[in-house]
Amino acid sequence: MSAWIGDLFTSDVGWTHLEDLVDIGNRMAGSPGEREAAERTRDALEAAGAENARLETFEIQGWTRGGSSIAAGETAQDCIALPRSPADSVEAPLVDLGYGLPEAFEAADLEGKIVTVRSDIPSYADRYVHRREKYYRAVEGGAVGFVYRNHVEGCLPPTGSVGTAEDPIGEIPAVGVSSEVGARLVRRFEGEPITVSVEAEIGDAESQNVHAELGPDTDERVLVTSHVDAHDIAEGALDNGAGTAMVVELANALADREDALEARVEFVAYGAEEVGLVGSNYHAETADLAAIAAIVNNDGVVGDRTLEFTTHGFEGLADAVEAVADRYDHPVETVPRLGPHSDHWPFVQRGVPGYHVKSTSDEVGRGWGHTFADTLEKLEKRDLREQAILLTDLVVDLAGEDRTVERRSPDEIAADLEAQDLAAGMKVTGDWPYDG
Repeated sequence: MSAWIGDLFTSDVGWTHLEDLVDIGNRMAGSPGEREAAERTRDALEAAGAENARLETFEIQGWTRGGSSIAAGETAQDCIALPRSPADSVEAPLVDLGYGLPEAFEAADLEGKIVTVRSDIPSYADRYVHRREKYYRAVEGGAVGFVYRNHVEGCLPPTGSVGTAEDPIGEIPAVGVSSEVGARLVRRFEGEPITVSVEAEIGDAESQNVHAELGPDTDERVLVTSHVDAHDIAEGALDNGAGTAMVVELANALADREDALEARVEFVAYGAEEVGLVGSNYHAETADLAAIAAIVNNDGVVGDRTLEFTTHGFEGLADAVEAVADRYDHPVETVPRLGPHSDHWPFVQRGVPGYHVKSTSDEVGRGWGHTFADTLEKLEKRDLREQAILLTDLVVDLAGEDRTVERRSPDEIAADLEAQDLAAGMKVTGDWPYDG
């Protein structure tokens, strides 16, 4: 076992691919940069030794950023459009709802107003409230505009998409502003009319998923996944160049351990994750779900040294992680709750066992993610290599005949969403996948 660990701990395969991805520039869903990133990932998987490396294309709603602005009094305040905001301009009084908790929306008169909310939640909140939930609660309340205010200091306006699967373009114009601009707007202009304007090119576009495989030709397979797209304002190093680099590094390591695999391993780098999990939804709708034993979805790895595994209530997934952690006497964290964001979710909602793998963090929200500051120099090669060792052994374990992870029924998943107070928000955003 030690020989492959030594090879992996001195490998530059994953890190080199990460550098390749961030140097592309714009990897927004449907862009030429996303296509180039997918092609490079396909080629990197093939070079690592994976078989049948290929692209699978699908149609998406296209959205290309134009200009955006906030005019308040005699001032112009810096902002960026949220992807899939409609191209529109509105003038209305500004209303500050602070953290944007559901009860704040219920208590406010938002008809004909422009709403601003923070990107974080307070320590006393029962759950995380996603950006899209805050946006659609503003829409439901009759707001005509939405200003999303970063809680991370440093003059960093946040991005992040709006829109739903049925209506990919949002209903009201939406922009992100930095913590500093948000504080200024509230201090100087709350209750006063401001103008929010968004320009965007909206039309048809194409994205693609990358697939490659290793191991015996069994019906059963383990998926090792990431997403290759990123927001257009930054390098997308952590979100999610690092996850795709990890997939390539795992393919490189598993190619040398192929004899240890007792089930097929399929590597998938999804497109269009940042605009509604479009690529993974497409895959989940077309795949043989009964053949998928488990999913190891890498989204947010390498940001810190310790890995966190959201296990979605699948006891067998927690057991597998703990076995690997014990084998290496290495700390990990497991989270048994549901996490309905990222590319594992289209499968988990249907009862397929899946992890969301990311680095631990003491921060609320995304930190540098979804801002200009999501750049390569914040990540460390050491962390990629250490985490790849653990994840390589985890995939071998999951692909073994001795490891069976019991599936959960969609009814059980739905009940957990209700019990964990996640269902209401998903219904607001159009993400509730169940009847009733």
